[in-house]
Amino acid sequence: MMETMPSMADALRLTRSGDLHGATRLIQAALAGGSADREEDMESYSDVTPVRRPLARPGPAPTDPPQTPQPANYGAGGRFEERDYLGGEGRLSYRLYVPSGVKDGMPLLIMLHGCTQTPEDFALGTGMNRLADEMGFIVVYPRQTPTANMQRCWNWFKPGDQQRDKGEPALIAAVTRSIASEYKADAGRIYVAGLSAGGATAAIMGAAYPDIYAAIGVHSGLACGAARDMPSAFAAMRNGPPASVIPHRSTRFVPVITFHGDKDATVAEVNSGHIVASAARDSKTGLRSVKETGGSAGQHSFTRETSCDSDGTIWIERWTIHGAGHAWSGGHASGSYTDARGPDASRAMIAFFAQHSLPRVC
Repeated sequence: MMETMPSMADALRLTRSGDLHGATRLIQAALAGGSADREEDMESYSDVTPVRRPLARPGPAPTDPPQTPQPANYGAGGRFEERDYLGGEGRLSYRLYVPSGVKDGMPLLIMLHGCTQTPEDFALGTGMNRLADEMGFIVVYPRQTPTANMQRCWNWFKPGDQQRDKGEPALIAAVTRSIASEYKADAGRIYVAGLSAGGATAAIMGAAYPDIYAAIGVHSGLACGAARDMPSAFAAMRNGPPASVIPHRSTRFVPVITFHGDKDATVAEVNSGHIVASAARDSKTGLRSVKETGGSAGQHSFTRETSCDSDGTIWIERWTIHGAGHAWSGGHASGSYTDARGPDASRAMIAFFAQHSLPRVC
């Protein structure tokens, strides 16, 4: 590890001078044990690369032009609207999917895309809008911009974006509350899920706002607090968080489902184990763990580990997809970072979420 320190120091100097691309190449090369002269660029880490530009809040936030709508994948009859939130927390654009049969008391799902992705892309790849039509829930896709992070990553590795009522978590929570109020969503059935950098941020949202989110889904992501800066982010992506990281203790146990490919070369699958281990430490006692394997011809095999109580309710669920890389399991090829060979992560997450709701307050 000592061999990487000169490269890390050089990378920090490049970051301060504004050469973010050069800094990223140095860090990647250092972690790989090579040099920055190798033919290695940002593509191998493009879905979680934690390169950051100064945030501009609460001023105008540029957005990516909407992609050409493809209704067959976006949803089967609902509304997919571009929205903009502006409040004391700052400004955040997002896409809102409202199913055609919307009514009071529906569940609400927040979907956080990975780096280089957009809400439109993420909706296409996960097929979550079609499930919203089929099963009856509202979906919100917050939009990260190049102003906040040049790769459109959620800044999961920054301490200021890992806390309640600060930075990006405050903005995402504000949008959640706004939509829940506008559509009279069931306050006990609000969930958050994400891919990669979005998955890491979903873990943060569950830890920071256990009073809002009834359960979380983390696909190819990292645990809350896995990194505190750019060098530690790349280290965690490759090896998981260091042993010195103290798992976040939530005021309420938040049920979690994870998906991760065991051939993921961007975020090591060991991170899924850290997420589950952290949840297990916070969970209710007396859970029984069960492990099963599955898969069919032409699809990835998988191992599914569940922790359930005596009533059969699953509180922690971990899917390891054998042979899969850094991609949404069972996703549609029209979106980026998808693997159609399954199993279907979107449907499994919705089934898991349906088992959990926040206690009602009289």
